[in-house]
Formats: sequence, structure tokens, C-alpha cells
Amino acid sequence: MSWLPLSFGAPMVLWGLLVLPVIWWLLRLTPPRPQTEVFPPLRILARVLRREETPRQSPWWLTLLRLLMAALVVAALAEPVFNPREKLPAEGAALALVIDNDWASAPDWGKRVATAERLIADANSNGVPVLIAFTAEKPNAEIGPFDAAAALDRLRAAKPRPIPTDRPAVYARVASALESLPGASVAVLADGLAAQGDETAFNTLLSKNAARIVWAVSDRLSLTGLTGADNQVDGFALTAIRAPGDPAPAQVTAGAFDDKGRRIADATLTFAPGGTTVTGTMAVPFELRNDFAYIALDGERQAGAVRVLDESSKRRRVGLLSQSEADQAQPLLSPLYYIRRALQPFADLVEPSSVDLADAIPQLLDQKPAMIVMADVGTIPEQARQRLVDWVDKGGTLVRFAGSRLAAAGNDDDLLPVRLRTGERSLGGALSWTAPQPVTEFPKTGPFADLAPPTEVTVTRQVLAEPTPDIVERTWATLADGTPLVTGMKKDKGTLVLFHVTPEATWSNLPISGSFVEMLRRIVQLSRNQGSAVANAEAAATSLAPYRMIAADGTLVPPTPDARPLVPGAGPLPVTLENPPGLYGSETGVFAHNLLGGDSAFTPLARPEITVPITTIQYAFDEQRNLKGPLVTAALVLMVLDTLAVFWMGGLLSRRPRRAGAAATAAVLLIALCALIGHADVARADDAKPGDTEAIGDISKTRIAYVLTGEPGVDSISRAGLEGLTRFLIEKTALEPGAPAGVDISKDELSFYPLIYWPIDPSAPMPSEAAIARIDAYMQQGGTVLFDTRDQFANGIGADSTSPATERLRDILGNLNVPPLEPVPSDHVLTKSFYILPEFPGRFAGSPLWVEASLEASNTENRPVRTGDGVSPIMITANDFAGAWAVDENGDPLLPTVPSDPMQRIYALRAGVNIMMYMLTGNYKSDQVHVPVLLERLGQ
Repeated sequence: MSWLPLSFGAPMVLWGLLVLPVIWWLLRLTPPRPQTEVFPPLRILARVLRREETPRQSPWWLTLLRLLMAALVVAALAEPVFNPREKLPAEGAALALVIDNDWASAPDWGKRVATAERLIADANSNGVPVLIAFTAEKPNAEIGPFDAAAALDRLRAAKPRPIPTDRPAVYARVASALESLPGASVAVLADGLAAQGDETAFNTLLSKNAARIVWAVSDRLSLTGLTGADNQVDGFALTAIRAPGDPAPAQVTAGAFDDKGRRIADATLTFAPGGTTVTGTMAVPFELRNDFAYIALDGERQAGAVRVLDESSKRRRVGLLSQSEADQAQPLLSPLYYIRRALQPFADLVEPSSVDLADAIPQLLDQKPAMIVMADVGTIPEQARQRLVDWVDKGGTLVRFAGSRLAAAGNDDDLLPVRLRTGERSLGGALSWTAPQPVTEFPKTGPFADLAPPTEVTVTRQVLAEPTPDIVERTWATLADGTPLVTGMKKDKGTLVLFHVTPEATWSNLPISGSFVEMLRRIVQLSRNQGSAVANAEAAATSLAPYRMIAADGTLVPPTPDARPLVPGAGPLPVTLENPPGLYGSETGVFAHNLLGGDSAFTPLARPEITVPITTIQYAFDEQRNLKGPLVTAALVLMVLDTLAVFWMGGLLSRRPRRAGAAATAAVLLIALCALIGHADVARADDAKPGDTEAIGDISKTRIAYVLTGEPGVDSISRAGLEGLTRFLIEKTALEPGAPAGVDISKDELSFYPLIYWPIDPSAPMPSEAAIARIDAYMQQGGTVLFDTRDQFANGIGADSTSPATERLRDILGNLNVPPLEPVPSDHVLTKSFYILPEFPGRFAGSPLWVEASLEASNTENRPVRTGDGVSPIMITANDFAGAWAVDENGDPLLPTVPSDPMQRIYALRAGVNIMMYMLTGNYKSDQVHVPVLLERLGQ
């Protein structure tokens, strides 16, 4: 019996409501107990003539209260349920729960668990055992049958896996278990995605004693996934897919993240109405794209929306090859000199150890370069030629430069984009064809179309291409007379490019022009990495260990216990529980193993055509609420009210009025006292001034401050650096500083901090005169500012040509009263305040630490800045202290030292300890260091 949205477990009990009129009639005839009082004699005489009255029935409000209480008790006994759910068919010999816990189930996993819990609860009420199997677990996992409690434990211990389902294997195991359980109910909690082998799997499952089916589905299949992320010329080309059936257009935002999880780029992809695939470009500079570690779709909490990237999507590896031996005395004449200078900023260059082409070409190919540049290489040995041709066909980019060797070698249709005429063409000589030719506009169909033609470039010699019908299509750059300067063509998956001049400035001044760099840069961006190069043959033969895995919800996590090493091979690798999606390898190099391939598609799962009864349900949380408890509680409350009313009507609550008055007086006094205390607290709070609480917190512990420059990258490194120094101070000394403080020198109080670290950044705004005046006052009052230009390798302090950071520092110091400076002397207290240090390195080494110059005592009145306790008010370095001190949350260094030396970071931290000891102890440490001199002066 049910009245939506309310139902009753024992509806027959509701017939008890019919006795409420009888109860009302009985209550009306049962008056409350008369009030009894003891009257004094005079009061009896005063009322002797009054008529005594006794109620003959209960008051109406008390009768109503008792009727309501009886109704609540009857309703509670009927076991009412609010928003009742339909009882699911969990009957027969057993209930078989088959649950998809793959990556597609992650977004609504909670609803799936709640649905399965309802099924298990119904099975428990029917007294049937439960088989429970998950399609993304180990094949040998136990499936039961279990009792309801054990089944619930296994359900709540399960979690989504970032792998596809394996329905055929799991369904076969469930069907085998059902052979001994005739008439079982089978509940299929699927993810909604079709997979290979589904038809066979369902036929196997439903052919073994399945008496009824529960088919659970989501409201709609709303998954969106990334199937491609390719680093192309103008940006990262992204491909996203969604399930069919959505007629409305939709927008998704993709974010690119670095290896520390910081978002560094965005792109918006728009699905057309009814479209299932969309492509877009994340247009960011080439250098920034090399920092991409993974790309993820916003709002999609599942592994298919994340795509990790490896070296094949990052900075290109370029092999260099020349038949000429390098002349160390004349490097400008080397065929590869200008090529190296042009490619070094945006490519990893590799060269063979042998000059013999038969050995050099295989050595380059073993390192899997994206592009190989040949500088005037003539005939290629046959034993290496075929391997080079195969490399180009599979996606390699071969760039060749002309020269006398190439001109004499003849044509090679497999390794040249065009056929060449025999010999060379000389321009501008006694036997020349014509005057030297300039470069004209680049063809609109080539990769150099948006580059301005180099008007200063001329060509005096070149190799000519044979005129063919497709010569125009293969021409990427031409001279003014129409002859090709650069030609190129696609060959299978690879690219062939030929510069018809030499790579050194003998046939043309193109290699010494800025256009040469841009042309090579475009060709590098056209190339595609061929995979991660292995360090040695032994590494190539072994598998790659799990490094960072993609969880089912799309987050990057450490490897799970089930993950096993991955053996890279040809073709796509399957995603399994042992090899889940993620990165495999180590910090030196990783291999990306992604969930979705380029040909993936989301196909909705079709319900199988079966003859047994089927019930379709939606995934949902259980919103049914049992009202028996609240109704019983309400009846008890009414019972208490009824009892109090009877006491009141019987006069029990009106006895001893004096005590009641005293209690009331005490309550009033207590309230007044609380009000007075609250008023006193408010008064004390009113005495406080704004900022007092923050000031007390700042001075309660020693804190190191850093100047907020307004540049997020600089400020984050400053904070991380001072946090690293604070950790080191706590570990190595008795000092326990508080958290570093970022200060705005234009408004924050500076006197709370003994040391302020100021990283000089030329792109940050120049401080105002008022802010510099506050710094000057801080230094005069005994504080110290540590200026760090961080430009040791960019002509720092003392160099003839100064860097922008040093120029900015000079502008700042020009408005300060700066004392004479000198590099820290070898006997300075800074070299002995805690550690014995001969120098003060940071992330860089070599720059001195400048402090106030030591002056004679008689000259102290002439110092521009009065120091406190013998401490220098200013320190200057270019070694980037904060960069060496910076650590992440786990205590690992954020930035490498230059040069890469682990001890340099230790010495940098020790330098920070010496600076802090020097700041906090002042002339005390100075006196301790100079005790021998002091004793000598005292004559002891």
C-alpha cells in the first residue's frame, strides 16, 4: 500500500487510526486530576461563599495533543518510508552482480556503488547469496557466492581502474558459477561503452540459468576524451571525441601542464551539433611546448581525458653529419659551424663519433633523431643507404646541403627531393652566367610562407634542379631569376629537404643571415621525434619501470602495486592492469602510454536482445528515508509535553513559589553577568588597533623576508628558496625561524625582519622613491638588505658590459645612502660565523658577495649608513641564492645548480646559515672570531 511519495512497510497498522475518535471520547470524559492546595483558615472563611468548581472534561488542547501522539505512534508502527524506491528483482537462487569498474565508470562511481548496495540489500531481505564480479580486476579474483555483508565489503573496497573492461573473461567466470544456481537474477551495471567481444560475452552470461535481468544505465553517455596531441609547426594539434547522440554544440577546454602540475597553456575545442570529433590547436611558442608534461580536459574526471607526453612530443633531436674533418684553427670554415649555431637554441644536437659514413649513419640512426642534417655529403655507402631510406619513409626528416661532393655524386631519387643537373652554377665570376642573385618572395605553399625574404642574401654558386612538372610544388625558396634555392618533398611519412648552396658562407651569405636560423627552425618544427633514445644497448633490451600513472579519475599518481614494467614494441601497446596508462621510465627519459588511441571512438553499449524478463534502472543514490524513527521521536516529545501539562494542571509546578522566584532571580543575574563579561571583552577588543594581531605574529618568531617584485615566477622561487633555507636552519642550528614573509616595500612594516632578500628582476616595476626611502630608513635602523641580481653568467657587478638586472640595481642604489663596498675578505666574520667558508656560491658560482667595506674606527662618523652591531646593512651577489635554496613540498631541489654539482647546493645553504648567524649575532660573533687579537691587545 503506497501513497507517493510515501509508502508503508506495514500498511494494515494504519487501520488503528480508526480508534482515534474513541480515544477522543474517552479523553473528553476523563478530566484531569483536581488541584490540591492547603488553605489557611482565614482564606477558607474568605471563600466560604464562593462556589467550588471542578472540571468535568479535559481541555481541548490537551485532548488534541494526546490524539496527535496516538496518531504518531500508529503511523510509526506502520513503518512509513518517504520517497520510496521500487524493490529490485533480487530473487531466485542467487543474485549475480556484474559491475564495470573501468575508467569510464569513474565520474559517477558513487552512484554505481549506491545502486549495487540497494541490490545487495534487497538480496539480503530475500535471503539469497550474492555473486559479485568486476570487469577491470585480475582474472583470478574471487567472485563468490557471498553473504550480503561480505558482498558489501567487497563492493566498498572496489574502485575504478584506469583500464578498459574485460567483459568476455569476467562474464564467462560468472556464467560458470551460475551453472549450479538455477533461476538466478543477474544485474549488469555497465559503463555504457561498447567494447570488442560484447555480443559473445552477453550470450555467455545470459545463457546460464539467468531467470531475470536488471539492466542499470546512466542518464546519458557524456564522456569526452583526448585521442591525439601532436606537436606541430604552429602549436599542439589536439583531437577530442565524445559519444554520438548529442545534437547540441558543446565546448571543452583543454589545459597543458608541466611536470610540476602547473597550468601553462589553454585551448578551447568546440563540437559541432551532432559531431563526435573535434580538432583544435593550442597555439603557444615552440619553446613553451617543450615544457608540456600532459594535457587534460577541464571538468572530465576520468583517465580518457588526460594525455601524457614523452620525448616524442617535445624538443627535437637533430643529427649532424659531414664528410669534412673539423678544423679547430678555423671553425668558421667548418661545414657544420653555422648549422650548430642556428639549431642549438631549440634542438638537441647529436653527432657520430666516426667520420666514416658507413659507421656514422648507423650511429646517428641508433639515437633516433627527428631530423638529420648532411653538410655536403656525396655518395652514401650502400650498407648504410637502405637503413637511411627506411628511416625517412617511417617519418624522418633529411636535410641536405649542396657542395662539391654532392654536385659530383649524381642523383639519388630516394634521398633527394629533386633531380639535379651535373656540376655547379657559378654567378658573378669571369665565366659566370649572370650577376649574383638575391632571394625573392617565399612561395605561399611552403613552410617559409610567412617569413620576410632576406633582401641582404645573395647567391654566387649553387647546384641546379632539373626542370620537372612538379618542380614548382617542391620549391620552398627561389632566387630572383626563378631558380630554386631550397626544395623539399614528402616521402611516405618523412620529408626530404635540399639547400642548393653550401652550409658555410662560400657559395652564399645565407648561412650568416638571420633568415637561415628561422628557415632551419621551421624545418625542425616540421619534423617528428622518432621515439626516446636509450642510453645504451643494455637499456634498450630491458623494459621500462612505471614512473607516474594516470588514475581512473584522471590525476597523475605514483605507480600502483599492480603496475609492472612495460616493454615498448612496434604498434600500439594494450592498456592492462599490469600496464596502466601513464609514463614509464625514469627522470632521465619517459615513454608515454596513453589510454585512448588515435582511432578510438565512444560507441554506446546496446542492450542485448534477450527473452528473459528485464528491468531497467538508473544509477542513482538511495533517496528513500525511513520515517519510523522521526515519528517515534516526535511521539516521545509529545508525551513529555503531555506529562508537563498534567503536572502544571495538578499544581506541582506552582509549589514553593519562593524557590522558583530565587531561581528566576539567579537566572537574571547570570544573564547580566554574561552581558557584563561580553561588554568587557568588547571594550578590550576596542582598545586594539588594526594590524596589532599581524604584528604580534610577525615578531613572535624570527622570520626572513623577501621583496614581492610582482613577477609570479620570481616571487615563487624567492619563497621556495627561503623555505629551503629555513628548513636547513632548523635542521642544522638551534634557530627555528618562522615561515618566510613576502613584503611590499611600499607599505608593509620592514622593522620586523632582520634580513630582507631582494631578487633584482629588470622586468619588474621600478620601486617608487617613497619605497626606496623606506628601505633606506630600514638600513639605517640596523636592518640588512641582500640584493641578488642572479646574473652571474650575464656580466654581473664589476663587468664592463652590465646586464639589465645590474643596471636596475644601480638605479635602485643610486637613491640609497650606500656605504663603500668590498668583496667579503678572507678574515671577515661572515666566513666564520657558523661554517668555515672561503666563498659564497648560490645556484651559480663565481660572483663575490659584496658587503660594507671595513673602515677604521676613527672614520665611522663619515659612513653614509650607520650599521647596527657591526653588521653590514647591504649585501650584493649575482649567484642566485634563492634558486639554490629553493625546494618543493617534499624537500627536493627545484632548480639545478650551474655547474651541476651537489656540493655547490650544500655550500650555498651553508652560506645562508652564515649570513643569518652574522645578522642575528652581530659584533658578538665578530668579537669571538677576533678573540686572539683582543687578548693580545689586553696584554694577556
